[in-house]
This record gives sequence, structure tokens and C-alpha cells, in this order.
Amino acid sequence: MTNSSPSPHADNSTLTALQELITTVAQLRSRLGGCPWDLAQTPESLIPYVLEEAYEVADAIRGGDPEAIAEELGDLLLQVVLQAQIASETKDFDLQLVAEKINQKLIRRHPHVFGELQVADAAEVKQNWDQIKEQEKAAKGEATQTLSSKLDRYARTLPTLTAAMKISEKAAAVGFEWENIQGVWDKFHEELGEFEEALQIGDQAHQEAELGDLLFSLTQLARWYKLNPTEALQGTNQRFVQRFSKIEAMIDRPITDYSLEELEKFWQQAKKIISDQ
Repeated sequence: MTNSSPSPHADNSTLTALQELITTVAQLRSRLGGCPWDLAQTPESLIPYVLEEAYEVADAIRGGDPEAIAEELGDLLLQVVLQAQIASETKDFDLQLVAEKINQKLIRRHPHVFGELQVADAAEVKQNWDQIKEQEKAAKGEATQTLSSKLDRYARTLPTLTAAMKISEKAAAVGFEWENIQGVWDKFHEELGEFEEALQIGDQAHQEAELGDLLFSLTQLARWYKLNPTEALQGTNQRFVQRFSKIEAMIDRPITDYSLEELEKFWQQAKKIISDQ
């Protein structure tokens, strides 16, 4: 069964709340009684806030607190509304156009929901999405992007670990892939050896290049084992902070007064306390 239109529709209270936010942001940007900080912002100056709020949304989702998630999503929504407000002042676009474009795109790229197309699973949905995306570009007269240009965009726009995973997935999809997992392990050990050799030379640029190769090969292992390297490192960071916090709670002198051996004992105690919780 297919739907001809999205359902359910947003209720009046939701639309009212959104309009109130739009009005508030417009007032903040008003030359008459607006906020000096908001008036000083440009699309470019707000980029760090867009990124920061997106990461804070992700952190709130991991935490699982609905109230915190709602608050952080609100902060991210503010960035969308603020960008649209600034653009509307220069007649480039407005929030209505932003909403219309994404709504049209969703309907266009989900013919199995808003049309008659039948799909078997989520993988087929993703395949159709990519195909429709290419058709849209062709209709606009845009040349089909080469794979390298797509990979370059990932490298420029995504967080580094995410980019590494995306790049390797796209390359593997066209056959640039090892035959088996042993080949991936061999590559990892090869890169590890080259990194160790680079450390003996003392050329920082070369060392960083080899470190990057090693990290990229480790990402390939994660992909083959269907692990998320970003989530893995996030978990490690959080565990380190938790253990360090336990150490600070145990000691009664500045941490710099303790020897490495003493701190290691505290570290092991902290690990046990957290694992027992």
C-alpha cells in the first residue's frame, strides 16, 4: 500500500511553536532593537556553531535523555533558522524554500512510499536513492561526478574517521577491495612497519603521513568486521574520562605528586570499580 501524502500532519501547536521561533530569530536580527551579536553573524561565522550543535545532538542521543535530546535538537534547529534568516535578508533564499526543497526531495526519492514502486529491503531503498540522485543531476545538466570527485568531497566535508570509512566503502563498492580479510591484516601490518620506520627518521611530515596510512588501514579492518570506528573511539574516550575521574576521587594530593607506578595502581582500581558497577 502506498501513501499519496505524508501523515500525520503537524498539528497547529507545532506550527505555532515554529512560527514563534522564526519570529524570535527575525527580531534578534532586526536593525531596530536586535541583538548586536546576532547582527554581527554571517553564514561563515556560524559554521563552528552548526558543527558544535550537531555533535552535541549526537552526544545527547547517545545519553538517551529525551529532555536533553529535545534541547540539543532545538539548538541545532536554531542554526537552520538563523542561516535561513540571514539568507532571506539578502534575498538568496528563505526558510520556506529550505523546507520545500527537502520535502520535495524526500517525496521524489521515496517512490516506494509516495508512488507505486515496490522494494524488498533497506538496501534496495538506498540503491534507488542513489540512482534517483544521479537522475536529478542529469536533469539539471550536471555532469555525472567521477568517483574521485565524490571521495574528495567526503575527505573535505566529513569528520576524518567518518570520511575514511565512507571513502573505503565507496571504493570497495566498485571492486577496489581485498579478496579476503587476510589481505586487510597484511596491509595493516605493512603500514604499522612503515610507521615504525618513519619514527626512526625524525621527519614529522613523513611520520604523520605514515600514521595516517596506519589509521586508514585500521579503519579498513573495522569495515570488514562491520564495526563503527567513530563509536569505538568515542567509547574509549568516555571510558578514559570516567577512569580518570575515579582516580581524582581517590587521591588526596595534586596528581602531579604521584609517581607513574602509583597512578597505574589507581588506574587499575578505577577500571575495576567501573566494571563492577
